[in-house]
Amino acid sequence: MERKMRRFKQLLSDQYAKEILMSRTNGVLSLIDVDGEPYGVPISYVYDGDKCIYFHSAVKGHKMECIEAHGRCSFCVVSQDLIVPDEFTSYFTSVIVKGKISAVRSRDEVLKGLLLLCEKYSPGIDPDAEISRCINHVAVLRLDIESITGKEAIEFVRNRKESAV
Repeated sequence: MERKMRRFKQLLSDQYAKEILMSRTNGVLSLIDVDGEPYGVPISYVYDGDKCIYFHSAVKGHKMECIEAHGRCSFCVVSQDLIVPDEFTSYFTSVIVKGKISAVRSRDEVLKGLLLLCEKYSPGIDPDAEISRCINHVAVLRLDIESITGKEAIEFVRNRKESAV
C-alpha cells in the first residue's frame, strides 16, 4: 500500500528527487532476510534516469539470500544533512525509492548495468579490462522502481517562501 507523505509541504518534485538519484554516489538498501529480519546495507548504485537502479554485488552472501527470499526493498539516498545544534534539528534532503529487486540474468543486461556503474564511478576510463576480469564472479542487481519520494527539511521550504516575498 502506497502511503501519502504526512508532511506534504516538504515533498520534493519528482524531477528534483530524480536529480538527487542521478548525482549521489551511495545509499542504504533495505531488505528483509530469510528469517523476516530487516537488513540494511550501504551500497553504491547507478540510476538509469528512468525506471530502475543497478547495483553490483558478490554472487553469494546475506544480501543475495535476502533478495532471493523477499524481493521487496527500499533504497534511501541522503543528499544533504546539515546538523543545526542550536535548533535541535538537521537540514536534510533525501529520497526513498521502493520497489522490487532481483539479480539480472541476461548477460546483455549484466553488461549494461556494469557499464553504467563504470561510467558513473570511473568516467573516462575504458572499463573493458575490469569488466572482463570480474564478469564471471559478480552479480548485477536491478531495482525496478515502483515509487520515488523525496523530502526536505521544513526550513528549506520556509526559506524559499521568504526569498519569494
